[in-house]
Amino acid sequence: MFAYIIRRLIGAVVMLLVVSMVTFGIFFWLPKIAGQTTDQIAAAYVGKAPTVEAIQDTKERLGLDKPVVVQYGNYVKAIVVGKDYKAGPVTDHCPAPCLGYSFRSSQPVLDTLVDRAPATLSLALGAALVWLVAGIATGVVSALRRGSVWDRGAMIIALAGVSLPIYFTGLVSLAVFSYSLKIFPGGGSYIPITSNPVKWFEALVLPWITLAFLYAAMYARLTRAGMLETMNEDYIRTARAKGLLERTVVTKHALRASLTPILTIFGLDLGLLLGGAVLTENTFGIPGLGQLAISSIRGGDLPMVLGVTLLTAASIIVINLIVDMLYAIVDPRVRLG
Repeated sequence: MFAYIIRRLIGAVVMLLVVSMVTFGIFFWLPKIAGQTTDQIAAAYVGKAPTVEAIQDTKERLGLDKPVVVQYGNYVKAIVVGKDYKAGPVTDHCPAPCLGYSFRSSQPVLDTLVDRAPATLSLALGAALVWLVAGIATGVVSALRRGSVWDRGAMIIALAGVSLPIYFTGLVSLAVFSYSLKIFPGGGSYIPITSNPVKWFEALVLPWITLAFLYAAMYARLTRAGMLETMNEDYIRTARAKGLLERTVVTKHALRASLTPILTIFGLDLGLLLGGAVLTENTFGIPGLGQLAISSIRGGDLPMVLGVTLLTAASIIVINLIVDMLYAIVDPRVRLG
């Protein structure tokens, strides 16, 4: 187990380096291949009316006149040991892990990510709990009552959940439950849990349900398919022949074996959401990482875009590492070597 974890951690570091290189190359290497000069690249990060002085300052600050390999090396070095930034006569030290400073707010990227992360974390974990419970429970019941009215109705709803885009269901739920029935607060009402836990919960209930509706539908279909396949296995018939209760057969034997593919996609889904649920956050006005990513892309805030990308990649890698270690617990047939 220890050797497996070490191998995965080394692989995680390599994967983060690859993601950072690809993202860095998109912004700094591809434009040069397309024929842009360093002045043109720098002008893209200055503003609508770039001056010669502003372009030159941006070139020096970003090191655009240096080879791309050197630029990337300096970026990685800043993450590991920090970096000193000169702003006229003043030198500001950015401690490790330094992801640079925002072009728009002039604030450290890491501080902004840490400030926005709780909103995204609240949205992702709450929705994940809802879709796991609802999706797996619906899939199990549908499998046990195959062909019944419940099974057909649940699968129709699941198909609708997979098919309808999140911005459509989000807007409809806001129109019905917030603005017409006034059951839940409207968009933009998010409050940090440290300020008011009750208001925080009320503001996230509708986003949780809306986001979970998309994922629960997919998890219900996967659970149903896995249960139908598992219930025909020899060890399930053996467990029944031993006289075990049907509840024990279903939960301890059939369901556990069916959860392995569910865990796999759960790691991917949760990792992506921890990097920012873009459409949900924008629909409900939640100031999380997804909303930050959209505004940074529109504003050409390169350091912030790189920071969000690295955080998303790290989230996916860490969550999948945890999921891999859970395989042996959920399904005893799986052993980590």
